Amino acid sequence: MRTSFTYQPTDLNLFKAKLLAWSQTFTEVLWLDSNAESNPESGAYSSFEAVLAVGAFTSIKTNWAQAFSQLQDYQKACSDWIFGYLSYDLKNDTEALSSHNFDALEFPDLYFFQPKKLFFIKDNQVSVQYLNAFSAEWETDLNAIQAISLQEINTKQASGLSIKARIPKAAYLTKVNQVLNHIYRGDIYEANFCQEFYANNATINPLQTYNKLNSISKPPFAAFLKMADKYALCASPERYLKKYGNTVVSQPIKGTAKRSKDKETDLALKQTLATDAKERSENIMIVDLVRNDLSKTAVKGSVTVSELCKVYAFKQVHQMISTITSRVPKNTCPSNVIKTTFPMGSMTGAPKISAMRIIEATEETKRGLYSGAIGYISPQGDFDFNVVIRSILYNHSKKYVSFSVGSAITAKSTAEKEYNECLLKAKAMRQVLEQPNNADT
Repeated sequence: MRTSFTYQPTDLNLFKAKLLAWSQTFTEVLWLDSNAESNPESGAYSSFEAVLAVGAFTSIKTNWAQAFSQLQDYQKACSDWIFGYLSYDLKNDTEALSSHNFDALEFPDLYFFQPKKLFFIKDNQVSVQYLNAFSAEWETDLNAIQAISLQEINTKQASGLSIKARIPKAAYLTKVNQVLNHIYRGDIYEANFCQEFYANNATINPLQTYNKLNSISKPPFAAFLKMADKYALCASPERYLKKYGNTVVSQPIKGTAKRSKDKETDLALKQTLATDAKERSENIMIVDLVRNDLSKTAVKGSVTVSELCKVYAFKQVHQMISTITSRVPKNTCPSNVIKTTFPMGSMTGAPKISAMRIIEATEETKRGLYSGAIGYISPQGDFDFNVVIRSILYNHSKKYVSFSVGSAITAKSTAEKEYNECLLKAKAMRQVLEQPNNADT
């Protein structure tokens, strides 16, 4: 079904930049990048350093209704690589829930495509897989990639945007206190409460904006998604779920601290986060939730917490991450593993269903792709998906740009501190969008 080629570039980073630039001629693009050179610890579960999928030979686009069964049918019918995303609002397919909040982005709830052309990058080598019908185009494509002028692309400019908060600070503080009241009453233990920042009448260069965001953060689960006029520019530090063989891995993030240019201060910030009782309790609550979710498809007794509350340093922030693994029976349907764990606990709260109801009632914007997942499913039924956070979403036709941030509200939360945590998480996206998008910035 696919013809394979190999290519060894003399300068891998240059080739990656040119490859992504070349991809912009396609209507459907998904680029996944682990930024391996900046994240030596991110390779523990990585199948490759980066992958590009372009050109839809077939695709599926649907709302939430029976979305997971449609995905299962599509994946089985293709029996090939498929790339795409799951929006947060697929929660309505897993539970008796609904989504009625304001939505200016209008992304479909689920989208996957079978790419005509695939590029896998690992160990300084590019493994190319084209559907047989397009295999004769490889040499022409390689010449076109090599001929790309990055200087010409990087000299394009866009004016800085004026970013607005969907929820004013005073209203945000009130809403956090409403969530706290639910916690004090015992309705929930924790809820991830999010807010949107946006710009109307916005024109951005998606590729340039993504490159700038990625260079600021260098996250292990970066993604550039193009689906016709809709874009996701993702600088995610978090893995949602990976399956390889019979092993499933989830790596929720809960716990954030700022970084410092001073080494001693930075180390102190990292150690403070590692021992912070509130942050640890947030993380452990979600670990328990993930263990429960994974147990729904796991071989009995196979769910294991292999790493609890470990603090990792990223360019912008320190993050507290736990790793939970399980084993699933042979021939387990990949969409079933995803459905029984979706949405990811780090973006909902505990208990999960009650938290999602309170989130829907308290937030003002439909989450859509934000706090959903971007990734792929392989022909063998393996998969890897990130959590869509630290991401800019863009509807080119509507000239609407949006990014959302959130924090976990627990009994130990104070509204002011949660607001400041949101601003810290928003920093990179705001910097990218508000400053002029020049090559020198």
